[in-house]
Amino acid sequence: MAATSSKASPRPRIDEYLVKDIFGGRYRPGDMVPREIDLCEQFAINRSAVRSDLRQLVEAGILERISGHGSRVREYAEWRILDPQVTAWLTRYASPNPLILKEILAFRLDVEPYVAMTAAKRATARDLLAIEDAFEGMGQNLSNAAEEDERRLHSECDIAFHEAIFKATHNIVWAQLSHILRPSIFMTVSMSNRLAMDSEESLERHRVLMESIRLRRPREAFKAAEAVLAGTGAALGLEYSATSLGRSVELPTSPPDTFDE
Repeated sequence: MAATSSKASPRPRIDEYLVKDIFGGRYRPGDMVPREIDLCEQFAINRSAVRSDLRQLVEAGILERISGHGSRVREYAEWRILDPQVTAWLTRYASPNPLILKEILAFRLDVEPYVAMTAAKRATARDLLAIEDAFEGMGQNLSNAAEEDERRLHSECDIAFHEAIFKATHNIVWAQLSHILRPSIFMTVSMSNRLAMDSEESLERHRVLMESIRLRRPREAFKAAEAVLAGTGAALGLEYSATSLGRSVELPTSPPDTFDE
């Protein structure tokens, strides 16, 4: 009789275990995480494996090693949140942590109105079609938003809407940044769409933004993007005044000559 073979179970990932608790708020900046020896005993794995996993968090800027004491969680500002691995962790684990959500929303508030303003000046017919297609997808899946699949599709179309605006700037840095930021933006978008009590009003805010870009009205696009993000913040229960970066930005009363209004 042929011997049956079975694949060995994968060993526990200490980095995944710790990052889940860190992003979830159990361990906050300044807190020490469990010692190597304690992690070895808890998960029944050798010390070299534990060190290898801890190194992943050190390289991501999330932990710092303190000789003779162990590992401590670093301040959020030190985290390499644009690293693909860190953004993937953000998507999976950061939702319960309001401080991280505030930082992401603050960044979006500081960046996306300017992106929308630039898109209103540079968008081509193809760009406008991509924005409109994403918007139509948002509307189609909104009617059945009580279903999990439709909520997910609505959020995917919402993300595609924002990505299309980034691409419409025709700036290679902005376009690439939209891909890097996608997991983080998806997290705020999906949560806000799930919690929002004004889904129809949210869709209307997106429509106003789309129309401002289509009509090549940069100042209106800037304000419309702010309104979209204000709705996201309200759904998440976050205020811009509580963030480190986000704040209302007033445009000059006399628009610069470069505005094509």
